[in-house]
Amino acid sequence: MTETNYPTNLTDAQWQLIQPHLPPPKKRGRPPTDRRHLFNAILYFVRAGCPWRLLPADFGPWQTVYHYYHTWQRAGRWTELHDRLRTQVRAAAGKDRRPTAAILDSQTVRSADHPGETGFDAAKKTKGRKRHLVVDTLGLLLAVCVTPASTPERAGARQLLAVALLWLSGLRRLWVDNGYCGPEFAAWVRTQRRKLTVEVVSRTAGQRGFAVLPKRWIVERTFGWLMKQRRLVRDYEVKPEHAEAWIYIAMIGIMVRRLA
Repeated sequence: MTETNYPTNLTDAQWQLIQPHLPPPKKRGRPPTDRRHLFNAILYFVRAGCPWRLLPADFGPWQTVYHYYHTWQRAGRWTELHDRLRTQVRAAAGKDRRPTAAILDSQTVRSADHPGETGFDAAKKTKGRKRHLVVDTLGLLLAVCVTPASTPERAGARQLLAVALLWLSGLRRLWVDNGYCGPEFAAWVRTQRRKLTVEVVSRTAGQRGFAVLPKRWIVERTFGWLMKQRRLVRDYEVKPEHAEAWIYIAMIGIMVRRLA
């Protein structure tokens, strides 16, 4: 069956960026599935936001696509591929592999009718989940953590940074909004990384309506990129680790288009 040329399909140059980082096909059993075909299906899925069973038939059986997505998710392949592409994008922009500055923020999204753990964000009046993101100064994802929407910003940030700071050894400055203010959070960050400074970017006194705030606009733009992916407009995943995986996959699609 011939695959339709969807706008999300990888070009030859984009596929060459991804192919070397994928696990080799098994030598035994059935003939290996076309990896590029699978990747096109997954990029289509995150952009279109359709249920698995409504995946267009020219991608092949949806069960096969889901099997590879799930297998690679459990093996950490999506995160690994994402991080390697991010290194290439930073190098192309003249940046070092390890960032020295980052921006932290969270986004609350409504959840679908799944049995996974959710919560209610009283500030946003939204039942669902909260995405805690750390991005670099290019807006590229460094780490993500998905929690119930009822999780306070500082608690979610601790959960995220406790893992992210293990490898973000060069980080020296972290810009945040007022949701992370207070000496307690800043002191906790210093216990994790002594040389890391937390800088709160607040609104101007008397400000009304929308205004672009220094550094904070970068992470807001990243949230905007993610919301163009219809699978991410709502939280459809039962498990938080799957919700995180789709964010990595969405960023993979964004970065390959930037590189080629």
